[in-house]
Amino acid sequence: MYDDYNDQYDSYADYGPVADTHTDEYDRDAYRQVPELVRKFLIYFRNCINEGVIFEVQTLYENSFPKLSEQFFDKQSWPDETDVAHIVDNDPVFLVLYKELYYRHIYARIPGGPTLEQRFGSFFNYCDLFNYILSAETPVPLELPDQWLWELIDEFVYQFQCFAQYRARLLKKTPEEIENLNAHNNIWSVLCILNVLHSLVDKSKIKSQLEVYASGGDPDSVAGSFGRHSLYKMLGYFSLVGLLRLHSLLGDYYQAIKVLENVELYKKSAYSHVPACQISTAYYVGFAYMMMRRYADAIRTFSSILLYIQRTKQLFTSRSYQNDQINKQTEQMYHLLAICLVLHPQCIDEVLQQALREKNYHEKMYKMQYGDLAEFEACFLYACPKFLSPCPPPPDAPNEDYVKEAIKHQTQVFMDEVAQQKMLPTIRSYLKLYTTLPLSKLATFMCSSTRPDGSWDLDKEVATLGIYLLCFKHKMKNIVWTKGSSGLDGKFQSGSELDFYIDHDMIHIADTKVAHRYGDFFIRKILKFEELNRKLHKIKI
Repeated sequence: MYDDYNDQYDSYADYGPVADTHTDEYDRDAYRQVPELVRKFLIYFRNCINEGVIFEVQTLYENSFPKLSEQFFDKQSWPDETDVAHIVDNDPVFLVLYKELYYRHIYARIPGGPTLEQRFGSFFNYCDLFNYILSAETPVPLELPDQWLWELIDEFVYQFQCFAQYRARLLKKTPEEIENLNAHNNIWSVLCILNVLHSLVDKSKIKSQLEVYASGGDPDSVAGSFGRHSLYKMLGYFSLVGLLRLHSLLGDYYQAIKVLENVELYKKSAYSHVPACQISTAYYVGFAYMMMRRYADAIRTFSSILLYIQRTKQLFTSRSYQNDQINKQTEQMYHLLAICLVLHPQCIDEVLQQALREKNYHEKMYKMQYGDLAEFEACFLYACPKFLSPCPPPPDAPNEDYVKEAIKHQTQVFMDEVAQQKMLPTIRSYLKLYTTLPLSKLATFMCSSTRPDGSWDLDKEVATLGIYLLCFKHKMKNIVWTKGSSGLDGKFQSGSELDFYIDHDMIHIADTKVAHRYGDFFIRKILKFEELNRKLHKIKI
């Protein structure tokens, strides 16, 4: 049967697009007549899920569904539940899964996005799905591809984020819409989302599994009957990443890192084989580290995942809608890496340095090094998550747009930190030129560059410089993760490439910069030239 369907599906283009599905005036009754190819797909999809043919389900999910969406439902929704229920014999589990894809397609493809009723409908469908999974006394007989499970959790958090933003935009809403929203405050509430994600984590016992796995033991020994089931185990793991994202969106960076305390962040494991999950994890972990002023850990996190993306970027060309998200998060992480390198300079891999040069980040970094606060803010606003408020606007709130309040708050927190470090790159650039330097001379250098007219008092400037030098010492000393510890643990270390101390009115500087590893550089270049020679040889042949 599977081969028969594949033969039919390979020729799906022969059916051609439905003539009136891309017009505004299409007839509802005609739409109820689901195209024959879509009918066959739904029946086959349902059978594969019920029979647990996991590899075939993955192919249908990742390839067939997107192709049919593009062919028949490019700018409109798939048939709703009432139109397909009789086709799949009213299979309740399949219909819940189908509606998850149905609403996800509306969020991704329909111009103007979902209506309020569709947002509510998607929430109730998620409730049905998670109640089915979590309320069972024994593991449910359902297997889904890990890619689908990850995108299910990721979409669940994303739709909550969309609803929170929608609810905060009161400016153009009618009194009836606002009344409807206020009457349904429990729908898409942050407590519901947290409850679902924590319930999946607890049901799967994924934290205990990860703890045992990290120590080299057998995770199944502590998994219980649910945790041994692939569906629960992977939903539990992906829920941890969902919690990481959710806490980051709410601005609770400590809790965001804490939920991953048993996850080995810098080691590939059997739980982290979905590329989109790895990239999303690194993005939110790195951002949380940056906001906690742990720049060395943020740089290591961004560097590790960006190198991984450089090596495996050809894998993402065949992905579905998440390919755009991966590309956007990659660009955001380059912006965040540039910010961290300005605030906390250190050597990074030559491949990433070359990528920063090719993507023209050096101009942005140059502006930030010379105290351009507007450039800092622009890079931050592009690269940061779309922050949320955990509470909706009060019922009597004026009809205004409250979406940007959370983003403004987090941006101000970041810019306050940047303002404290505004002069540090300039101080660093002078200190790197000397081994000893009088305080008065350094103060003169700095004032002459900013106020060449001489309108400054040297004694006051020397006192101010002393504060900046103490700030330099303080800001360059961060908690740095050490191998074997959790993401929140680490040791205080100085990350500066130079060190200094002040003896009376004299600054004594010791350059502690680590020399470049020229061997690695030459090895990479040799390998690159060998690869070019092989290509040229093939062309000549």
